[in-house]
Amino acid sequence: QDTIPFLEMPILKRPYVTSKPVNRNDGIALGELGIDGGIRDSIYKLVNKIAFDKKGMFTSFLIGHRGKLLFESYYRKGRMDLPHPQASAAKVYTSLAVGRAIQLGYLTMADLHKPILSFFKGLDTSKMVEGVEKITLHHLLTMQSGIYFTEEDIKEMDTRSSELQGQKQLQFQLENMDPVTNKGQIFKYGIGPGYVMQVLNAVTPNGAKEFIKYELLDKLGIENYQWETAPNGLPEAGWRVRFTSRDMMKWGVLVRNKGKWDQEQLIAPEYLQKAISRILYVGDKDINWRGKDVMNQGYGYYFWSADLKVGNRTYFYSSAQGGGGQFIAYVEELDLIIVFTAYDNNVQYPQIIAEEILPFFITKERIKK
Repeated sequence: QDTIPFLEMPILKRPYVTSKPVNRNDGIALGELGIDGGIRDSIYKLVNKIAFDKKGMFTSFLIGHRGKLLFESYYRKGRMDLPHPQASAAKVYTSLAVGRAIQLGYLTMADLHKPILSFFKGLDTSKMVEGVEKITLHHLLTMQSGIYFTEEDIKEMDTRSSELQGQKQLQFQLENMDPVTNKGQIFKYGIGPGYVMQVLNAVTPNGAKEFIKYELLDKLGIENYQWETAPNGLPEAGWRVRFTSRDMMKWGVLVRNKGKWDQEQLIAPEYLQKAISRILYVGDKDINWRGKDVMNQGYGYYFWSADLKVGNRTYFYSSAQGGGGQFIAYVEELDLIIVFTAYDNNVQYPQIIAEEILPFFITKERIKK
């Protein structure tokens, strides 16, 4: 099945749902919903909405609790062994690659605040627009780079993509964009990941493609995936990646374990703590997929975050999010990981988490606190 394109996959005749996931020898610890956490009947009420009311056009829904996968389900085109397209959720995988580079010493935490130009050799800075020296990895990872292009610039880059390989693309873009100003270095979602991938490609011994494969994917035992190549010849940094839902759960467990997998520290813990934190408040006006119990939207190093209201309490959560509805949500206080895949932008996914999942993992003791 992994050779069949996602969009060509036939619709499941009936959903696959289990509260006791099977062992696939993939390194994921297993448990059972209702025995190892959660209220089984309440979660199955949500399943009925997902499966039969077409709520969100979900293709998968998984729950991990206290480091164990307790619940697994697939709908419509979703399959256990079919990598699901990842849109902007891919940005988080790029962020974690930065954390891996820091853990191995190719970058440092201090490097996050150095000009990105310091990581490259052979660039002609004399031709670049004013202010490019202001751009740091921190700016790129928080969408505050101040990099802006006109529609004409973007069209020209598209037509010249075949000749703008590697750092040639970087040189061209830094010559042909608007000047970078302090006033312009504010949160503006979109531009950034490609430049981060350029840095990773420059600082790692054999380039970003091999680094990601051997130092992250192989370490996590991820084999059934697709990671497309960008027009500049480097791995895509913000989209065009495909992972199975179980492998998405692995990324969530890696975060939950503070960067460790199979007893090995893969991600620098100080970086990961920063990455999943609310570095910026980006406002609730344009909150992704809104919800009456979702507030204080924030942004870290490509991780989104918010406070989810349950009763008279709130729970902070961080997440990888992608257009159409790919989610890896982590609620540290409840030791809870939730994975969704879907193909519908008109659903309040965080609200579903707040209203129809979190209440059934909150113990009486925690409510009293």
